[in-house]
Amino acid sequence: MSNPSKPKAVQPIVYFIGLTAALAGLLFGLDIGVISGAQIYIQKDFGINDQMIEYIVSALLWGAVFGALVSGFLSNRFGRRKTLLFSAALFTVGSVICAVAPTPHFLIGARFILGIAVGVASFTAPLYLAEIAPQSVRGALISMYQLMITIGILIAFMSDTFFSSNVDAGVLTGVPEHLNQMANTETRFLHTWLSNVFDTTRNHEVWRWMLGVIAFPAILMGIGVLFLPESPRWLFLNGLKEHAVGVFKRLHLDDAEIEAEVQQIQDSVKIPQKGLQLFLQNSNFRRAVWLGVGLQIVQQLTGINVIMYYAPRIFDMAGFASVTQQMWGTVIVGVTNVLATFIAIAFVDRLGRKPIMYAGFVVMGASLLAVGTIFNMMGQGTPDPSLGYAAAFALLLFIVGFAMSAGPIIWVLCSEIYPLSGRDFGITCSTGTNWIANAIVGMTFLTLVNGFGSGNTFLLYGGMNVIFIVIFLLFVPETKGVSLEKIESNLLSGLPLSKIGK
Repeated sequence: MSNPSKPKAVQPIVYFIGLTAALAGLLFGLDIGVISGAQIYIQKDFGINDQMIEYIVSALLWGAVFGALVSGFLSNRFGRRKTLLFSAALFTVGSVICAVAPTPHFLIGARFILGIAVGVASFTAPLYLAEIAPQSVRGALISMYQLMITIGILIAFMSDTFFSSNVDAGVLTGVPEHLNQMANTETRFLHTWLSNVFDTTRNHEVWRWMLGVIAFPAILMGIGVLFLPESPRWLFLNGLKEHAVGVFKRLHLDDAEIEAEVQQIQDSVKIPQKGLQLFLQNSNFRRAVWLGVGLQIVQQLTGINVIMYYAPRIFDMAGFASVTQQMWGTVIVGVTNVLATFIAIAFVDRLGRKPIMYAGFVVMGASLLAVGTIFNMMGQGTPDPSLGYAAAFALLLFIVGFAMSAGPIIWVLCSEIYPLSGRDFGITCSTGTNWIANAIVGMTFLTLVNGFGSGNTFLLYGGMNVIFIVIFLLFVPETKGVSLEKIESNLLSGLPLSKIGK
């Protein structure tokens, strides 16, 4: 006899949908992480200063701000599937343009295009998964998307290390042979330009391969999206109920499951989104929006993306002089980031949000204060190799602290604190704030280091983590085990923000 309580097998198409959407997270991570190793060669090739490097790093982040702001309109107007296809096209085009950029300003423009793709994907892919995945695997698929971002960062670090080591070994050598045969007047300019692009051992142009290779997973994502069904919820909202039911049937849901999904969609669309109106009229909702905005600023000011964007430079500050050492140090950062993320996944619903955040702030604050102190000691006398290893160890501890706390849990909190009728508005505000703060951090780190010194810069970030403990004590609620409806009721009744999770 069959066991009626046995979970229904998940169909292969569900895994295909999850894998394809997860490629958006992978590309997100790749484009965030790849610039860390590439900037060394970009700076040497173009002969540019640190300020221009900051512009190149942050261009993607400002593009992501724009992409996140327009993604709601795009996904509502054209559908989730077409919007994902659009982001895949931008990923591909942006990567190719980065690879052939003839000037730093051209590269900045290409990185901005990639940023739009990142912003669109960061909004649309989780939304699509939430709307199409069967309830039994919905949480797992969305978590996989978030995990793929960290994996993408790691792969970017490993890719940079691979290309860097091949340049050192003289493997990537020059323009393809058939291009050398181009000699007529009409093609001489193109030949010269392509020679410069492909000549990776001359002028350190390996960065073109580092940035351009991302086009391949972007193309793969685009091909996969062509075979994805549209979101049933979007179809339903646009009067295409039969098409929505057809998608559920394609997912091999039975009649009872389809009826439950359709009923859930009908119930959700009965609650109109009136976020801007609510923000203007309701002071309690404004409190939640400002809390979400503040949480995203806190996440970025922990200093995480200082390390993600400038890890090789930081390892150089720690005394690791060779590019190979700096690159492998960056890879270890990426591995630590991926593995430590599982700590949050395992304990966020057991221990609660705030205890994990307190532990994270203590670890992050102590780690960066240690890094700052060590760098100041190294700057005052003869460098001691053991100090460099101590600084590297402290950096890895910081990564553990962030990945187990502020990385995932800030996003969890921002998904829980908004009333349902204003959730889209609130999440748009907090997501946009995240990218703006991210961009500001990316375009100011080297300026701070050059102006205040590397040690004092890390002391500054370490001190902010200590301040964030106080902010969480005073303003942030514990939402573990509390329904979204209860949180909404507490918020709108006027309870202090720190109490709305009661």
